[in-house]
Amino acid sequence: MSTSTAPVVVGIDGSDSAVNAARWAGALAEKLGAPLHILHALPTLGRNLTESAGAMVAAMMTYQQDCAEIFLKAAVDSVAAERPGLAITTSSLNEPADQALIEAGKQARLVVLGGKAVTPTAALLVGSTSLSVARHAECPVVAYRGEHLEPGDGPIVVGIDDSPAAEHALAAALELADKLGAPLRAVRSMSLHVPAETGVTVPFVIDWEGVEAAELVALTETVDKAASAHPNVEAKCYVEVASPAKALMKHAGDAQLLVVGTRGRNALAGVLLGSTSLNLLHHSPVPVMICR
Repeated sequence: MSTSTAPVVVGIDGSDSAVNAARWAGALAEKLGAPLHILHALPTLGRNLTESAGAMVAAMMTYQQDCAEIFLKAAVDSVAAERPGLAITTSSLNEPADQALIEAGKQARLVVLGGKAVTPTAALLVGSTSLSVARHAECPVVAYRGEHLEPGDGPIVVGIDDSPAAEHALAAALELADKLGAPLRAVRSMSLHVPAETGVTVPFVIDWEGVEAAELVALTETVDKAASAHPNVEAKCYVEVASPAKALMKHAGDAQLLVVGTRGRNALAGVLLGSTSLNLLHHSPVPVMICR
């Protein structure tokens, strides 16, 4: 994440969840010493819509246009009542929300999104602002989930693998943990399953405990190196024998934020039902930050 005075941008749609996301984003902006920008735009257009579904989307867009100023005022009033010293700006754009937020993300410290959880059906058939923005934004994207109205001192959980995106996720998680005075949990998933199509036979004599211990050593070295720039952050490392999403969800119970990297911008990557990001957007009880 940038350390400049770039704003925290939050997208709203008039829902209670979006207002709560704005309150959470305002609290985070205050802790980061950044201004808050509240943005309203039109619903992201779906695909493969029936005629009746298309009519519903059109009606929703008209409703959003007519109520934009009301929605913005409600969000601003809620944030300003709690953060009277916070600099807040707003904008209302007559364009799809994903396009507006992706563009705003070019100058933002991070983008926060409110709204409903992303279901697999919605992701495949209708489309999702959260998925689209997370796939294309040039800054970290937080999908607000749960009921916490401000960041606190609970653990920040970050998923680590060998990808460059995971390095960015770790750096962003450490920076936030430092700013919030929160501990960090770095989680790496490990599978004992070898796909049949690889043609590899796994011998029974493999020392899986030794493999897990080696993974933990490698993870600890990676985290310690990155954490050297944040000496005040208490970081702990975990290796879980589970899929990446399940490994992270295991630590979500008392976490205040889950952080993951995403590996690409192609359309298919954002809608695969097995993707870690989509699983977390669908199931996580706490906000999820996605980094590229």
